[in-house]
Amino acid sequence: MAQSDLMDRASQAAAVAAQYCEEVDASARFPHEAIRAMRDSRLLGVMIPRDLGGEDASLADIAEVCCLLGQHCSSTAMVYAMHQIKVSSLVSHGRGSNWHRDFMARVAQDQLLLGSSTTEAGTGGDLGASVCAIERDGNDFKVRKEASVISYARQSDAILITTRRAPDAPASDQVMAVLTKDQYTLEKTADWNTLGMRGTCSEGFIFEGRAPLEQIFPEPFADIAGRSMLAHAHILWGSLWCGIAMNALSRAQAYIRAEARKKPGATPAGAARVGAAASMLQLMKSSLKTAMQRYENALTTPDELTTMSFALDMNNLKIGVSRLTVEIIQEALMVCGIHGYKNDTPYSVGRHLRDALSAPLMINNDRIAGNTELARRIYTAR
Repeated sequence: MAQSDLMDRASQAAAVAAQYCEEVDASARFPHEAIRAMRDSRLLGVMIPRDLGGEDASLADIAEVCCLLGQHCSSTAMVYAMHQIKVSSLVSHGRGSNWHRDFMARVAQDQLLLGSSTTEAGTGGDLGASVCAIERDGNDFKVRKEASVISYARQSDAILITTRRAPDAPASDQVMAVLTKDQYTLEKTADWNTLGMRGTCSEGFIFEGRAPLEQIFPEPFADIAGRSMLAHAHILWGSLWCGIAMNALSRAQAYIRAEARKKPGATPAGAARVGAAASMLQLMKSSLKTAMQRYENALTTPDELTTMSFALDMNNLKIGVSRLTVEIIQEALMVCGIHGYKNDTPYSVGRHLRDALSAPLMINNDRIAGNTELARRIYTAR
């Protein structure tokens, strides 16, 4: 796959996303048009291996698409990133299972949209713990989960769910399974009326499903999270946040240019802020590039993916990029002033800021920092 071909297709989908981004935000509705455009451009299965019908797209390829989409519609970009994070679990951990290989071929062929159910009531947002458990019933399993949020659950063609391995297993002994739309029911328990990222439709549900045991991943969820999910989540989220920041900065730059034309020879008041924001954006891009290279290098030594230093690098990336996104957009707002604060001007960055404020909360930065510090102490004490 040529990178130019992928980005051409992504640009077409991004143009559709841009048409509907304001409506998606105002109505808190799913970006149906943009996702349909992605299906038409066959963007949902690009990470699947070629021998299973995909295009072998790399993490860097997908990150570039997320960044592009983020410049036009944050919710669309987030849906795409979440979908690809789930695809990465299949690609990294499902090749040794006939069922998961066949399912990957279905994802590529039918352009299936994958959702995720990792968050659960009673765990305090800890993805490494589950309350619900697999209940075996012959060759099948049953599961019932009180999910505080499942993003775009009703629009998903399949959901990857985490659960305890068995009713008597500890909370941290988790597995992940794929259930297709015909294998589960959803009972809505909470609405999604939020400050930003309104189009992800991350409502709460009681998830009840039944499926064959072969649909459970062979590897423990802890290995899946450490070896693929952590890096893909933080890098893809960071890339779409970078896209949001880029668009906000471009509006601030356009505002400065317009002000400069009004008063030739005079330096507009916000020019220094634009320069500072541009420097922060460059730092964000460099951090993402370094993290992607770190991941690619670690793939050559798989045990490196589960080291303390790798986890710390990925966690620090998430904390740093999520903070920078908000700071850059705030600088853009200060540059544009009331024109950036209003929702009906070409320089408006209100939606950008509201969407970006979700970044420090997605796997809360304070939780990550606390876990990182605890891990560092344990590692140092050894």
